[in-house]
Amino acid sequence: MNNLKLNYFVDVGLAISFFICFITGLIKWPGLIKVIGTSAYRILHVRNISILHDWSGLIMGLLVLVHLILHWGWIVSVSKSIFRSQ
Repeated sequence: MNNLKLNYFVDVGLAISFFICFITGLIKWPGLIKVIGTSAYRILHVRNISILHDWSGLIMGLLVLVHLILHWGWIVSVSKSIFRSQ
């Protein structure tokens, strides 16, 4: 797989895992049950929401590491140019 496709799939995975983690985090927010009612919790139980939240956060963290590794040369290059100009 070439770098362009790899970057694409890593970024799509990051976006999906972010949105799952963000939405489940909002659902788990203390006091939100009172605002949205318990109907949302009947569809997905709190345990399932927590599992989705935990796994999507773990996947997102791993994909961030892969993303940083793939772009390490660019990060170093830009950092050098920023700190050299000051």
